[in-house]
Amino acid sequence: MNLKDIKYDCRHFDGAIPCVPNKKHGVDCLNCKYYDKIGKKILIIKLGAMGDVIRTTPLVVKYRELYPDCHITWLTLSPEVLPKDKIDKILKWNESSIFIIQNKKYDIAINLDKEDEACILLQKVEAKEKYGFIWKDNHIDAATQAAEHKLITGFFDHYSQKNKKHYLDEIFEICHLQFNDEPYLLNYNKNLAEQWQAKIKEKSKGKTIVGLNTGVGNRWATRLLPEEHWISLINLLLKNDFYPIILGGPQENEKNSRFADKTGAYYPGTFSLEEFFAISSACEIIVTQVSMMMHIATALQKKMVLMNNIFNKHEFYLYNRGVIVEPESGCDCFYGNKCKRETSCMYDVKPETLLKEILKLKKI
Repeated sequence: MNLKDIKYDCRHFDGAIPCVPNKKHGVDCLNCKYYDKIGKKILIIKLGAMGDVIRTTPLVVKYRELYPDCHITWLTLSPEVLPKDKIDKILKWNESSIFIIQNKKYDIAINLDKEDEACILLQKVEAKEKYGFIWKDNHIDAATQAAEHKLITGFFDHYSQKNKKHYLDEIFEICHLQFNDEPYLLNYNKNLAEQWQAKIKEKSKGKTIVGLNTGVGNRWATRLLPEEHWISLINLLLKNDFYPIILGGPQENEKNSRFADKTGAYYPGTFSLEEFFAISSACEIIVTQVSMMMHIATALQKKMVLMNNIFNKHEFYLYNRGVIVEPESGCDCFYGNKCKRETSCMYDVKPETLLKEILKLKKI
């Protein structure tokens, strides 16, 4: 065998080490029936927050439909949320990954982050087609005209407030594609999820399980529902024969423990991200402020009550499985991290209103 006999364009080729078919079946490129020729090579640069990474995954579904033999590489700061069985190469943003990407060739390269480093990388990548946000003339720019709308709404609040396109329509448009309800993907441990589903189902004794995600992260604290409203909602759910589960991360642990002590509702505690996905999968309805949980619930195809105040509600697409509840008095703080009012507008998101929407979703 000679090097010229190596099929470098095979999906199983893994650089300097033996490929999986060689390890399992003892074959080589001269006698291999597992040869899987790669078609288009696609690079997706989406670093961002975990939720933003999750809500970009429908692009993978679309490209798999268009090019079944494509090879997809994804560069991100959050590799743990991406499913390894759906994406060929998941790279974490670091010097090594950037060096590798800059020295490979792609058919399609996409950058959906507006940070300088991501835009500069797309400018340097060798690709036949480039979409999204790129670096030109020492500033961020649109790789094609299709990305101009998303840039302008990002530059100016008054354009953002008038926007009627949701995020998925926007990113598909940027990539010169048509969104057709392609689903989210998630790094989901099915066995772990089944264990939690069985455990929580036994605890619920046949009641409808409602997950209450109480956190929002640090960036926009103006999104937080007041603690007393969470307690009122939990008590309302208990009175109406639901089984509420209090959910959150380490940042919410103290608060969630208080909620459990005051109401008797079930709080499983804090876990790894993988286990958090599994616990969330046991819920039939999820109530959350705009946060990563919104994207987790969407990926898990759960019914959802989404509380929104500071964002343009048209940005969110819930696949006809959810409802958006906003303050009855409106909100004065578009993308604001400090409330302009003496009393937060989130006090105007009433627990009774949330219960009403939960009852509606239960019937669907």
